[in-house]
Amino acid sequence: MAHEHKLEIFRGLVKFKSNTQKIWGVLAFLTLITVIEVVLGIIKPESLSGHVFGMKALNWIFIILTIVKAYYITWDFMHMRDETPGLRRAVVWTAIFLMAYLVFILLQEGGYVFRVYDNGYIKRDF
Repeated sequence: MAHEHKLEIFRGLVKFKSNTQKIWGVLAFLTLITVIEVVLGIIKPESLSGHVFGMKALNWIFIILTIVKAYYITWDFMHMRDETPGLRRAVVWTAIFLMAYLVFILLQEGGYVFRVYDNGYIKRDF
């Protein structure tokens, strides 16, 4: 059952006439984001070295740009836009759950390892 793919990006702000044009448009957008990341990584502006929420502002910019790239790769190239809302939710919720679980495990184990090195002995034994 073939159906037409949506030919716009940015929630309909940019519209294309064919799938080929859309692919090139999304590729240009992803390339622009990658160029920005590379330039910021090479230059490392001093104005972005201040700390925001415990991390350098430049690192936050890299994280946000990477999430934007991952979103558009999934949304356009993997055709999640054309899937049913249930499948989209299943994919996103699973990824969010696994990331939250990973953060929880890393914080638990990191805190334990820190206390072992800080105090010189094991406080709890599994």
